[in-house]
Amino acid sequence: MRSEPVRGRDLVRSAGRHAASAVCRLIERHGWWLLPGLVASATLVAFLPTLGNGFVGDWDDDGNLVDNPSYRGLGWRQLRWMFTTFLLGHYIPLTWFTFGLDYVLWGMNPVGYHLTNLALHMASSVVFYAIGVRLFAAARLAPGEGVAGKLGAAVAASLFAVHPLRVESVAWATERRDVLCGLLFLLAVLAYLRACETWAAEGVRRRWYWTALGLGALALLSKSMAVTLPLVLLVLDVYPLGRLGGDRDGWAGPAARRVWAEKLPFVALSAGASAMALLALQHARGIKPIAALGIGDRVAISVYSLAFYLWKMAAPLNLSPLYELPEGIEALSRPYLGAAAVVAAVSAAALLLRRRWPALAAVWVSYVVILLPVLGIVQNGWQIAADRYTYLASLGWALLAGAGMVAWSAGGARRFRPVRLGVVMAGATALIVGPGTLTWQQTQVWHDTRSLWTHAAKTYPSATVQYNLGVVLFRQGEVGSAVTHYRAALAIKPDFAEAHNNLGVALAQQGEVDEAILHYREALKLNAAYAEAHFNLGLALMMRGRQREAVEHFRRTLSLRPDSPEAQKNLERALAESRLAR
Repeated sequence: MRSEPVRGRDLVRSAGRHAASAVCRLIERHGWWLLPGLVASATLVAFLPTLGNGFVGDWDDDGNLVDNPSYRGLGWRQLRWMFTTFLLGHYIPLTWFTFGLDYVLWGMNPVGYHLTNLALHMASSVVFYAIGVRLFAAARLAPGEGVAGKLGAAVAASLFAVHPLRVESVAWATERRDVLCGLLFLLAVLAYLRACETWAAEGVRRRWYWTALGLGALALLSKSMAVTLPLVLLVLDVYPLGRLGGDRDGWAGPAARRVWAEKLPFVALSAGASAMALLALQHARGIKPIAALGIGDRVAISVYSLAFYLWKMAAPLNLSPLYELPEGIEALSRPYLGAAAVVAAVSAAALLLRRRWPALAAVWVSYVVILLPVLGIVQNGWQIAADRYTYLASLGWALLAGAGMVAWSAGGARRFRPVRLGVVMAGATALIVGPGTLTWQQTQVWHDTRSLWTHAAKTYPSATVQYNLGVVLFRQGEVGSAVTHYRAALAIKPDFAEAHNNLGVALAQQGEVDEAILHYREALKLNAAYAEAHFNLGLALMMRGRQREAVEHFRRTLSLRPDSPEAQKNLERALAESRLAR
C-alpha cells in the first residue's frame, strides 16, 4: 500500500488542537485560581509605578489629605467628622474611614494610600471576573463546559482593570472613593447574582439578597455614583437573567412583580443617597444654576460626554486630569453634532438588534444609566468629562469584548476551534499588553503635581491647566516660566481673576510693579470681594509710595478676612508711613 504524506497544514491543525485541549484542561483544573490570579497580576504590574507617587497638590489631595487633620485617626472625634462632613462637595463617610485607617497604619506616607487604592482595584478586577463567569453562563455564551466563559471573563476583567482610563481613579489618592465604591458595587452585583440562582435554597437566596442590599448601602457611603445600582440590576434582570420581559411572565406578571418589588429597598437607599449628594453639592456651591448653563447646553454636554467616553475607551490617548468645560456651549458646532450622531447610531443599533443581540442593548442602557449622575444634567465643577467617571461605566463594554472574542473562537460550534482559539488568545494578549503599557506610562504622569500639570498642558492646555502649572512653577522658584503660563491662561480666559492676581504677584517679584498693579485691579473688577487681590494691591501700592491708597485695600482685606495678621500689620505700617509723609 502507498502511504499518504503528512501535510504541513495537518500538522498545524493537530498542534493547534493539542494546544487548545491543553489550555482547556488547564482552565478546567485550575481556572478557579489561575485566571483570577493572572488578572490580578496583570493589574498589579500595570499600576506598580503608583507606589512611587506622592500626593498631588492643588488638585484636591492637599484639601482632602495633606492639609486636613480632621480624618487622621479612628477615634470618636474623627468618626463624627467623617459622618457629618461635606468637604469639597462629597458625602463619603466610608471612604474617610479608610483614609483614617491609612493614617493609623502609614501616617502621611503616600505609599500606603496608593497601596490601598491599588489593592482595592485589584480586588475589583477579581470580583468582576467572577461576575463575568456567571453572566456568560446565564447568557449561554460558554461552549466547552464553561471554559469559554472563564476565559471570556478573564479577558473582560483584564480589559477593565488595565485600561488607561482607570489611572485617574487608582493613581490619584483622593479618588479612593472611586475604587472603594467600585469594589462594593461589584460585590453587590455578585451577591445579587447569587441571590438569583434558581437552584439554591430559598433561605440561601434570601441571605444573598440582603447581603447585596447591605453592600449597596456601603457603596453609597463610599461615593454617590452607586445610586444607579437598582437600575443596573433591572437591566441584568432583563438580560441575561431573563427575569423580566420574557415570554412567560412579561413585565407585569406575578413573578415580574416580585422582581420589581425586590428593587424597592435599593431605590429607597439610592433616593436617600441622592438627597445627601445634592445637599453636599449645595454646601460646596458646586452646582451651576440654570441661568449660567441652560437646559439645551446641559443636554449637549450630556450627549458629548457619552460619545467622548466611547472614543477614549477605544483610543485612550492624550488623557488629562481636566477636560475643561468651555465658556460657551455651541450645541450646533461640529464636536457636539458629531457626538449626537454617534449616540444616535449606537442607540439605533441597540434598538434594532435587541432581539438578535440583546447584549448590545443591555450594555448600552447600563452605560447610559451609570453615567447619568455625571453627564452634566446637574453640572458640578469645571469639567465637561473626567476619566474617573468611566470606572463603572466601562464594565459592560469590557464584558461585551470578552464575550465576543470567545464566542468567535468557537465559531458557533460546541467545542473550540483551535486556530480561532489561538487567534483569540493572541489578540487578547495584545489588547491587554497594549493598554497595560499605556497605563504604566500614564500612572507616572500622576507622580507629583508638576508632572501632572506639565502633561496636562501638553494634552488639553485649558486656562485652568495653564494656571495650575503656573502655580507649581512659581512655588518652585521658576518665576519667569510661571509668568508665561499665567499669561497663557489669560489668553484663553481673560476674565480669570485668580490668574490676574497670581500674574501680578509674579510680575511684582520680577520688579514689574506697575504692570502688577494693573492685573490686581483687573482681578478686583472681576471679583470685588477678592481679599488676596486687595492685600497684594496694597503691597504693590506701598512699593510705589502710595500708602494712603494702600490703607484702603488693607482695610478692605480685613473686612473680608478679619483674622489676617499680615493685613493688620501692613495696615498699621501703611498708616504710620502715610502720617510721616504729611
